Amino acid sequence: MAMADTPTAKAAWNANYGVVGSGDRRLAFSRQLSSNFAASTPRLARSDSSISMPMPMPTYQYQGPNPSKKLLRLATASRPMRRLALLLALNVAYSATELAIGLFTGRVGLVSDAFHLTFGCGLLTFSLFAMAASRTKPDDLYTYGFSSSSIHLCTDSHSLTVICLLYFRYKRLEVLAAFTNALFLLFLSFSLAVEALHAFMQDESEHKHYLIISAVTNLLVNLLGVWFFRSYARVNIGMPVYRNAEDMNYHSVCLHVLADSIRSAGLILASWFLSLGIENAEVLCLGIVSVAVFMLVLPLFKATGNILLQIAPGNVPPSALTKCSRQITACEDVSEIRQGRFWELVPGQAVGSLSIRVKSGADDQAILEYAHGLYQDLGIQDLTVQTDES
Repeated sequence: MAMADTPTAKAAWNANYGVVGSGDRRLAFSRQLSSNFAASTPRLARSDSSISMPMPMPTYQYQGPNPSKKLLRLATASRPMRRLALLLALNVAYSATELAIGLFTGRVGLVSDAFHLTFGCGLLTFSLFAMAASRTKPDDLYTYGFSSSSIHLCTDSHSLTVICLLYFRYKRLEVLAAFTNALFLLFLSFSLAVEALHAFMQDESEHKHYLIISAVTNLLVNLLGVWFFRSYARVNIGMPVYRNAEDMNYHSVCLHVLADSIRSAGLILASWFLSLGIENAEVLCLGIVSVAVFMLVLPLFKATGNILLQIAPGNVPPSALTKCSRQITACEDVSEIRQGRFWELVPGQAVGSLSIRVKSGADDQAILEYAHGLYQDLGIQDLTVQTDES
């Protein structure tokens, strides 16, 4: 009876699973796979080791523009931001008036000067935007900077890495705004030199003096801007030293209005000298203004360009970096320093990345703390160190 019931039970079992017969290879494969999986080592198992996971990055969701927040931000803005906004309003009103008068009277000089002022207003608007954006909270898109930092240690049998999680508050945008202003002022210096050359080649008796009123009005507006940012009007032919990104941006705004003031003063003096009958007065005045603007803006152009090109920090001597590398290499457990890169993220904030090859069985944490302490004494607070066993 048992032998008679066996085929029936097997057929019923096969019918439930859609298997035709006991010799089906799919059934054999499934049994073999189940037995092998059960006999193998479990995929997840308890162990004595632990993994130190870094703190999760904060997430920020974009909720779209909020007019009330913009008004509140403008009301709570810093004094330089409010002053720059007022200066922008005056320049926009003046350039619009000058453009309208130039179009109605058909004077190309007024229209050209109005377009020059409009372009300058655009650059000052970018500087104002950089000031406002630097007050923005960190988000998921910009996660690299220096507003706040934390250090996490990730260890395994081969490497030990320090990861500095830094949240970028758009501080480098102010460096970019300062670089843009410096580039515009260099172009202004070049255009003034070309204008002086053109005045030298043409007959100065045909020079029109109707721009004197425009130059005087522009000078008064720009002198107000110079007074607003007078505390940032440092004159340094060498490489200036900036404390932070805001200082660099404010200095660029001050140089912008100062250069426009010098240009307007040069046009006024040229017109006055021409009225006195002095020959080549316009060439002389425009040439002096061109050289003065170039000498004023060149240090700012170099400083901002060096930061954007990520050269070595200017406040850290190269000999000091070389000395730190020699001290780390002289350690008993260190084989070599494979790579060392140091740059300036923003003024006053040096960043470094170091890759060290250590001997097998060396104490990675001791080497890490020693290297971090050396470069911290130099002012490099944000340092990423990676150690690999040789």
